[in-house]
Amino acid sequence: MIVAYHVLIREQNILVEQALPMIKSDHHGAIDIFVGVVRNHHQGQIVTGITYDVHILLAKGVLATICQEAEKKWQGTNYYVAHYHGYLPVGGISVLIAVSAPHRADSFDACRYVIEEIKKRAPVWKREHYPDGSSTWLPGHSLHQGLGNG
Repeated sequence: MIVAYHVLIREQNILVEQALPMIKSDHHGAIDIFVGVVRNHHQGQIVTGITYDVHILLAKGVLATICQEAEKKWQGTNYYVAHYHGYLPVGGISVLIAVSAPHRADSFDACRYVIEEIKKRAPVWKREHYPDGSSTWLPGHSLHQGLGNG
């Protein structure tokens, strides 16, 4: 069986229905999907949206590496990972991870691994926007850390 992983950085809406055909397999009985959305608050402050700044080339490489690592841990799994680039209002999908596997435990575990590693390593920075028109960059990590060298 061929292992599939698809990684995308998008400036268009991320749609759940686009992920399923990319990972489905007759050998798999489970699909797990994680959808991250912009929420309306953070640390007690009202948020109207978030701008995601992504180093596209590096991000694609990091996402692919994370999928490859996950497949080594949960062999025979397939992956679809999409991350948004640009401004998203509250409710917009910022990240979508879909994992198919022969069994549910592997799909759940692999999906969680992928999102946790993205949060640690992907070269993605967030700028929150507030009702008064102000905005602020959230603390992130350096490119050095995102590349796994730190």
